[in-house]
Amino acid sequence: MIRWSALVLAVACHGAPATVTDASPPPPPIEDSGVREEAIVEAATPVREGMIWVPAGTFTMGAESGGEEDERPAHRVTLAGFFLDRTPVTNEAYEACVKANGCAALGARDPKYTPPLHPVNTATWDEAKAYCAWKGARLPREAEYERAMRGDDGRTYAWGNDLPTAERAAFGRSLKTGSTDDVATHPAGRGPYGHDDLAGDVWEWVEDEYDPYAYRRATADRGIPGTCAEIMQTQDELRQKGLQGFTGSNPIPHVCEHVLRGGAFNYDANGLRATNRVHHPAHFKLVMAGFRCAHD
Repeated sequence: MIRWSALVLAVACHGAPATVTDASPPPPPIEDSGVREEAIVEAATPVREGMIWVPAGTFTMGAESGGEEDERPAHRVTLAGFFLDRTPVTNEAYEACVKANGCAALGARDPKYTPPLHPVNTATWDEAKAYCAWKGARLPREAEYERAMRGDDGRTYAWGNDLPTAERAAFGRSLKTGSTDDVATHPAGRGPYGHDDLAGDVWEWVEDEYDPYAYRRATADRGIPGTCAEIMQTQDELRQKGLQGFTGSNPIPHVCEHVLRGGAFNYDANGLRATNRVHHPAHFKLVMAGFRCAHD
């Protein structure tokens, strides 16, 4: 439920004056403000349990240099306000969905990833989407995730422009011997609106299909990628031109894959940059991938 704080002021103009029963002088007349039987409502920031509001605005998405070719060009994107989970979804939260028959069980997993407050991992894109639907929410769009990381100042990382440290994020660990951390244990790495773990710990599935040319399309200023047909045509073009590195180290896809954002515990510091885009098929179950939900 969304709760709103409000200040309501009303000036009434009907009814006969009351009889004065004491000798006190009458109050001075109230200057006519022109308001008749109306209320002025001042709405505060909306609140939704477990989520933080990201205000509407225009921000810089992408980069002019560094990273991969699919992060260019830097461009201005305008979005409506939205809610975003303060943390990635935890094992504990996902298990509640399973017990309520709202989510599929994830099967056998390495115990090092399963403490209750660690981010849930190995969920496919479809399983992540199903969980958010069970919560009455949705997956965030790619542009929304970057908006939550960068705010209005175009920062390099969620916390600012300083390099990643162990106090700010879980990263730089071995996939074989390393693991995730409890969510919300790196407060120094919070994003501009107060979200935890936007960088590091786990990559996070988002709603959008991965479009290498998303930032070049006519819809780029709204953060909307091309259609699957347009994406397939783009991927064919990149292969024909021998531009394997355009989409990073992963092979150029032959299907419409989905985007993941934020970096993970097994990535290096550079992988945590706010503009970094990773892509995988929706059915992949990845130990370094989790998700969080959004709401309009």
